[in-house]
Amino acid sequence: MKAVLKKTMLAASCAAALCGINTTVQAADWLMIQGAEPHGSAGRAKLWGFIQAQYQHDTSDAGTGPNAGLYVPPKLIGPDLDSQSAFNINRARIGVRGTGMPIDPNVNYFFLAEFGNNAITNSGSSFAKITDASITLNHLKDFVRIRGGQFKIPMAEELYQGIALFDYINFTAGTNQLLLERVPNRTYTGNTAPQALPPGTSLNGYTDSVAAGRGIGLQLFNTLKVASDWEMGYSFVVENGNGINSSDNDDNKDYHLYFNATKIFSGAGPRRQDWKTFAWYSNGKRSVDGTNDSVHNPLEYDRKRYGIGTKYTKLPFRFSAEWIKAEGVIFQGPDKPSFGLLGPGVGNPANSFNGLNPDAEATSWYVEGGYYIPNTKWELDLRYAKFNRMDSQSPISFGPFTNVTPEIEFTELTLGVQYHLNKKTRLTLNLSRNEAEAVSFASGAGPNSNLDGVDNRYALQLTHIF
Repeated sequence: MKAVLKKTMLAASCAAALCGINTTVQAADWLMIQGAEPHGSAGRAKLWGFIQAQYQHDTSDAGTGPNAGLYVPPKLIGPDLDSQSAFNINRARIGVRGTGMPIDPNVNYFFLAEFGNNAITNSGSSFAKITDASITLNHLKDFVRIRGGQFKIPMAEELYQGIALFDYINFTAGTNQLLLERVPNRTYTGNTAPQALPPGTSLNGYTDSVAAGRGIGLQLFNTLKVASDWEMGYSFVVENGNGINSSDNDDNKDYHLYFNATKIFSGAGPRRQDWKTFAWYSNGKRSVDGTNDSVHNPLEYDRKRYGIGTKYTKLPFRFSAEWIKAEGVIFQGPDKPSFGLLGPGVGNPANSFNGLNPDAEATSWYVEGGYYIPNTKWELDLRYAKFNRMDSQSPISFGPFTNVTPEIEFTELTLGVQYHLNKKTRLTLNLSRNEAEAVSFASGAGPNSNLDGVDNRYALQLTHIF
């Protein structure tokens, strides 16, 4: 087992470079890894970061019926959405973290900037964006730690964990659409129609960066040892609810709760052998100008997200599962920045086909697992995910369609292989079988004229941590 641990827990060493910490102190606890430093042993400034270079190819066919020959975002490679085959530096992050030693070891900071081409940097004219900039006060570390600034909000493990150690290349559709969050444009922006390739109009209509699971606000958190092999963590966050690198656009605030309990088996580092179970809840409002009436009159809509999950790692196996529920402000796609669904230039927040009305809901879940082949550098992964968007809407009639709902079901099966070249570099290959269907519509009708043909995606990614 010692030999297996040494060869298969390479990511633990990666995390030491990633986070600039002593892995034997912090262990697999993202609350502490991302928000605190080991007391009395952290340096004043630790430079760190990572690069991810990738190639993706999507085999989806063009739309059918009235949209024959046209493409929509699920069939294109982001963030540019103008091709089905592309090389990209999707992440290139560099940061610095440390403590105020010797002035005050109870104060630590965390700073990280993104230079890659993704939904954080792609919107707007800036080539780089700050993703994290926070200060943590640990003066009451036996009870509570206080963190202020811009930081990642504890929620679903798929999003909250360190992205450089994520076992897959792409997020599940549920995490991508429900939690990363595209912040609505402040003024009404019409939908973008499906496009031929290459597109003549950008299919990304958002003017602000993706929130990337982050916010600007205040966090109270801590992890407490309740037994020799048990930890319990908690977090409470209040933040603007308006994304990153921006001030608030209304008087509302988002509130987030998170709890976890972890049974520790052995080892150390972000991939120590343990079993964590967690639950989280987020509640806030969004201000959206969703009507094309030439009047800037944003309305407020409730936005709730909550979920539960578990992650088990005991060599040579890994297993995790999560369930997520969303209510209100349901993302419909990067081509719908005012969250309309009915077509170009049309916006109607009161319509049941829109993701803004209070009863709009969505449900997402996945199960995944990994096998670390003993005495090798190989890792095998498998993930199955379901995402039902707008799954609790009452049937309506519009145009030629009667007794239909806006529910769209996304299904994904991903096979993954990882090869760890060394403790800081790994190669990841994902083969994904994707399907999407508007369940109330016949093939080629309504939304299915765009969704028909969603198919396989192949992705190869090289990650290096420094």
